Amino acid sequence: MARRRKGEPVHGWIAIDKPVGMTSTQVVAKVRWLFNAQKAGHGGTLDPLASGILPVALGEATKTVPYVMDGQKVYSFAIVWGEQRTTDDEEGEVCATSDHRPSVEAIEAALPQFTGTISQVPPRYSAIKVDGQRAYDLARDGEEVDLDARPIRIDAFELVEALPDRARFRVLSGKGAYMRSLARDLAQAVGTVGYITELRRLSCGPFTEATAISLDKLGEVGHSAAPLDLLLPIATALDDIPALAVSEAEARRLHTGQTLPLNAGVGRVTRSDLTDGCLVCVGTADKPVAIARIEDGSIRPIRVLNL
Repeated sequence: MARRRKGEPVHGWIAIDKPVGMTSTQVVAKVRWLFNAQKAGHGGTLDPLASGILPVALGEATKTVPYVMDGQKVYSFAIVWGEQRTTDDEEGEVCATSDHRPSVEAIEAALPQFTGTISQVPPRYSAIKVDGQRAYDLARDGEEVDLDARPIRIDAFELVEALPDRARFRVLSGKGAYMRSLARDLAQAVGTVGYITELRRLSCGPFTEATAISLDKLGEVGHSAAPLDLLLPIATALDDIPALAVSEAEARRLHTGQTLPLNAGVGRVTRSDLTDGCLVCVGTADKPVAIARIEDGSIRPIRVLNL
């Protein structure tokens, strides 16, 4: 007999404004407890020293996490010039110093080389696995950690403020970009060393500061009433994916893994822009049913939502 999962079947998204000092895992555990939810996950890790938007998925919303992680992120951070730290942030030990301080002109001249699709080596103190172990665990044990460069996308890298010993930036990035590495590499490009500080994520996919709530505020609401009305719909994570409507009968077919013809069916509007390989969010009038792919003129379910 399968063991009954603890908690309630709560489904949806909530954008948490993560405070400095907590891990993303700790935030997810707190949110899951406040909602008494059976299942929870997050849409993109934030370091303990970072604050800002951490989307948390509950229940069936966890099936849409990859689509949030693939979305664009917006960050604000400062670089402190003149010191390099082992962790590429203020937690690490000083491992190099420089007396050189870059001018505004030098900084702005270097920024274009860090936009577009670039190659980036992740920080040694990161959650990337090396031979089955986290890189940060190996680094803390004093082992040499060599991580391969990987392609990332930086859509914008803007200088916001420049002071003698530090500068503040705003970055729009794609999936997998490390702001700590970006700060480290920019410092080297302008002839000095540096590390990141005051890192904040301003948005993550469709989740922004406008719809975020702090853990403290969520806790206050949770103690006075069920906070379910704060949840955003599962489909929030799928805003960039075309939507298709199906009938209840067609929804039942999708739930059993069957395909549907693209150009037939009650209540569905045919979309001329739906080509082979594209993803769609399929739903009835009142709820999403599945994430599907268009293949050979058919709608093929790849993730079914059990709501």
